[in-house]
Amino acid sequence: MTPIRIVIAEDQQLIRRAFANLLSLEADIEIVGLAPDGAEAVELCRRFRPDVVLMDIQMPRLGGIAATKLILSEFPGTQVVVLTTFDTDDLVFGAISAGAAAYLLKDASEVEILDTIRGVMRGETRISPHIARKLFDELRRSRAVELPSGAQLPDLTDLTDRERAILDLIAQGQSNRQIAASLFLAEGTVKNYVSRIMEKLGAQSRTELAVKAVRTPKA
Repeated sequence: MTPIRIVIAEDQQLIRRAFANLLSLEADIEIVGLAPDGAEAVELCRRFRPDVVLMDIQMPRLGGIAATKLILSEFPGTQVVVLTTFDTDDLVFGAISAGAAAYLLKDASEVEILDTIRGVMRGETRISPHIARKLFDELRRSRAVELPSGAQLPDLTDLTDRERAILDLIAQGQSNRQIAASLFLAEGTVKNYVSRIMEKLGAQSRTELAVKAVRTPKA
C-alpha cells in the first residue's frame, strides 16, 4: 500500500511535533515535512509533492489561507486539511474559497482527524459540525439573494424517509462513517444511499448536495 504523504504546517512547535508523532503511528501515513509557517509549507510541497497538507491558519510570514491558494495553484491534486483553533466566518469562508478540502477545529478527536485525512484522499470534503452550522446558517441568510431568477429548488419528494434523514445529516457536516453510526447502518450502505441521493437531486458533489438540502424548505 502506498502511504499518504503529509506535510504539517503549524507554527507552534509542540503542537507540530504532537501531530507528527500521532500520524506517524499509522501504517498508511508518512510524514514528509514539518513547516513552522505557510511559506515553508509551500517550499516543502514543491520539494516533496505531498498528498495532504495539514494546515494551520494563523502563522507568521505566510498564513494558511494564502499558503493554500499558492499550493493548490501549483499542485491542484494536493488536499489541504485546515486544522485550527479559529472559527470566525472570514477565516472559514476564506479557507473554503481558497480550496481547502476540509476544515477542522483543534478539539477534533484523533479518530476524526485520521478519518478526515483518509476521506479527502477519497475525494470527500469534511467540515467540523460547528463550522458546518455556521456555513449553512450563512447560506440560509443569503439564499434569497443568491438564488438566480427563475431557478427551481430541488424536489425532495422523490426521496425516501431514509434518504431524507441521510441528507439532513450530510447538511450538518457528518461524514459517511458518522452517519452510519447515527443510523446504525454499514458505512458502505450509507455510501450507496448518498450516491442515489446525488443522482436524484442532480448533485455533482457532496458539498453541492448539502447546499441543495439547505436551500430547500422542509415539507
